[in-house]
Amino acid sequence: QVQLVESGGGLVQAGGSLRLSCTASGRLFSTYDLAWFRQAPGKEREFVAVISSVGVEHSIRSVKGRFTISRDNAKNTLYLQMNNLKPEDTAVYYCAAGSRGLRVGRSEYDYWGQGTQVTVSS
Repeated sequence: QVQLVESGGGLVQAGGSLRLSCTASGRLFSTYDLAWFRQAPGKEREFVAVISSVGVEHSIRSVKGRFTISRDNAKNTLYLQMNNLKPEDTAVYYCAAGSRGLRVGRSEYDYWGQGTQVTVSS
């Protein structure tokens, strides 16, 4: 069992930066593949980025070059560094943990955090 808690969201102007954190409790954090999803108002929850248990990364095209996913297994923490934020990045951001590799589907992940709000003003 893994419990995930996100933090670091907030209100930022377009072009600004935020770093989201997702801290996990429970065992075997280093063995999980970890992902970020986001859900904008009125839209489906969508995949943003994933980092595997061995550090391989994958992200959606719209955030490449702006967002960086990373993990610190010693601290049981997942990060999402978000630079050059745009209004269309506004959403609730969720972290998720699973054991099925670099997956982009919500159903592929077993554990979820409660979400943190990111709002980007124009």
